[in-house]
Amino acid sequence: MNYFIEVIVPLSLPKTFTYKVSEAEYYFIKKGMRIAVPFGKNKVYTALVIDLHQNPPTLYEAKEIHQILDEKPIVNELQIKHWFWIASYYMCNIGDVYRGALPSALVLESETIITLQTATVVNQTELSDDEFLIYEALQDQSSLKIQNIVAILNKKTVFPVIQKLLTKGIISLQEEVQEEYKPKFVKYIRLHQDYQEENKLVELLDNLKSDKRKNLVLQYFQLQAQQKNPISIKQLTETANASSSIVKSLVEKNIFEEYHIQQDRVNFDKNKTENQLDLSQAQQTAFDEIEKSFTKKEVCLLHGVTSSGKTEIYTKLIDTYNKEGKQVLYLLPEIALTTQLVSRLTQYFGNKVGVFHSKYNNNERVEVWQNVLQNSEKAQIVIGARSALFLPFSNLGLIIVDEEHEATFKQHDPAPRYHARDSAIVLANSHQAKVLLGSATPSIETYYNATSGKFGLVYLKERFGKVQMPDIELVDLKDSYFRKKMKGHFSLTLIEQITEAFSNGEQVILFQNRRGFSPVIECLTCGHVPQCPQCDVSLTFHKFKYQLRCHYCGHSIAKPTNCHACSSVDLETRGFGTEQIELELAELFPTKNIKRMDQDTTRGKYSFEKIIDGFKNREIDVLVGTQMLAKGLDFDNVSLVGVMNADNMLYHPDFRAFERSYQMLTQVSGRAGRSEKRGKVVIQTYNPLHNVIQQVSKNDYEGMYKEQLYERQIYKYPPFFRLIRLTLKHRDFEKLKEGSMWLYQVLQQNLAVPVLGPEEPAIGRIRNEYIRTIMVKIPNETNLQNTKKTIQKVLNSFDTVVQYRAIKVSVNVDFY
Repeated sequence: MNYFIEVIVPLSLPKTFTYKVSEAEYYFIKKGMRIAVPFGKNKVYTALVIDLHQNPPTLYEAKEIHQILDEKPIVNELQIKHWFWIASYYMCNIGDVYRGALPSALVLESETIITLQTATVVNQTELSDDEFLIYEALQDQSSLKIQNIVAILNKKTVFPVIQKLLTKGIISLQEEVQEEYKPKFVKYIRLHQDYQEENKLVELLDNLKSDKRKNLVLQYFQLQAQQKNPISIKQLTETANASSSIVKSLVEKNIFEEYHIQQDRVNFDKNKTENQLDLSQAQQTAFDEIEKSFTKKEVCLLHGVTSSGKTEIYTKLIDTYNKEGKQVLYLLPEIALTTQLVSRLTQYFGNKVGVFHSKYNNNERVEVWQNVLQNSEKAQIVIGARSALFLPFSNLGLIIVDEEHEATFKQHDPAPRYHARDSAIVLANSHQAKVLLGSATPSIETYYNATSGKFGLVYLKERFGKVQMPDIELVDLKDSYFRKKMKGHFSLTLIEQITEAFSNGEQVILFQNRRGFSPVIECLTCGHVPQCPQCDVSLTFHKFKYQLRCHYCGHSIAKPTNCHACSSVDLETRGFGTEQIELELAELFPTKNIKRMDQDTTRGKYSFEKIIDGFKNREIDVLVGTQMLAKGLDFDNVSLVGVMNADNMLYHPDFRAFERSYQMLTQVSGRAGRSEKRGKVVIQTYNPLHNVIQQVSKNDYEGMYKEQLYERQIYKYPPFFRLIRLTLKHRDFEKLKEGSMWLYQVLQQNLAVPVLGPEEPAIGRIRNEYIRTIMVKIPNETNLQNTKKTIQKVLNSFDTVVQYRAIKVSVNVDFY
């Protein structure tokens, strides 16, 4: 009898694949285990088992597996089911979901580069002819590729030969299937057993001649008296202010002995304090309403104004589920927010908190994955960005999606292009868990679902501690420039308010949603603007690195001294970004500490912590930043928020532009006056009478919602219609134009819903590829699944047209 397994391969392929296994392997393998499998001619991939059966494949001969990588499943069946839902709903390949879901240290691939193992002694007489040829070639070259070996041996099946050389330890594959994860061990120290008795200790201290050694031993006893935990070498040397060489000499003299303990890389036990969580009357009422809502509905929206204390309600709710032994997932839109939240939650829950996002390295992410898989105490509460959704939960009780309106919850590239909020609701449903969505400015779709009764809805309309909402002042830039009331990009009103804040010892946040120094450099003689050679955008000037850089493909050039078109030296910057604000501020307030928080300053793992901690500890006076600042950060000494130009987002060619502008401006305003004193917000704008700007100044969410909902209904947009956007890319402009027209016409013929396009987007070329988009609008009453099947059929037939096969097509469902 033949035995087979069904696996997912981490490649962008829609199908699963069947491999042959022995009877013993068949009964050992479980769903969710990883298997190294051969794929194609000479590649090896880490595949994931999703089924075991005895049906041979009809279209191909099943290959045998290479090896089993796990003793127990590392993925559970609920996860696999959820992955297939994501692949189906967001119209992507299951291989993409698998690759995106697992930390890369768990998805290992075969490499094609082969090197010689220098440490191995080789007996050449034991090598076969083929083996000797490869060994000889590696004497002359440092490495070989698989195709080189195919050429040397003049045969296609080279893998068995390579396998034999690997077994003998003569060669190694640089991308060989290896476990990259290694546990972290910490060095600890204890007194040698010879000195455990009291009379021996006195003798020991008398015999120690060096004061430094004597001090170190005394510090050891002091630490031992203070704490029950083992004492690490690092802790001892820091406390005694001594070098590790003194510890080493005491170990050599058999006074101390070293030992190692395996330790998790991320440890929060030291943060835990016995805090009693007391909610205000308004918070307690909201908490009770949420609990009541959960008895009837699976999802609840907490619509609380900025600084109303939503995090305290979340913490109390987490505590309730934690006491029941349930796992909790806390999703945040921005890695910057995890920094503050982790320190707040670990005060209550200590080491029960796990953190999972891309700034953590592979080993740390694997550790959290293993803790969640084992339902360990160390990851009862997981805080993370959207990728934390893929962790192997088995006992999930609650998902909190904070700042649920944020566009960053939607993955754009690469596939899977999922929305973490919507996927979280489906995941919770499969676990019979509850979902709490929180926001001061909910997305129109979520608020529509809540007001129409699909979700529960709880309001929190007052700020914590009865603090007043900030006073918002609008500054008309047109009028200020005309009346010469500007210094650089600062109105005199804003400068006065900043000066007042400083005189009161308070901090300031300035918001400009554009990084770099200036988005455009223009020649005053001929009007030429340096463009990116690979994209249809102007190059942004970054003064710090003195270069022009493309924010789409990363192309950069040194700042030109003269115009590339007419050689004129009259070059002028146009527009401004965070860098320019930082420099202007330094000139206006030279004694103040000014820091910038944008994508350029937060590349390192701890860069967020350094900036946020520095600001919280009042070492930084002014924080200048992009939209990272607008979300959920809590600083009690910020009395003033300045918005440098509120019009930036209003005129984006996007149906969500007004909604997003309102959300961004309200959120950034909410950073002001979060303690006793009322905060102040200064919004600089060319359009103070614009509806959205007025709605922000009056904190009128309902007004904005009703106005936008009315427009969405007229123009067929969410929440009344679902959107699917098809993006086509190709280097040949004419071929792309022709192919996109073919696809549009076939879609229009086969679908009974509005199809728009093919449209050239605002940026029509990125990385030398021209772009066209087609938008499909599906009414809520139309069957979504059937429409998707039709679109998929059309895409499959598009793929069979020879001249269009090279055109890349990506599908974005619920385009955000």
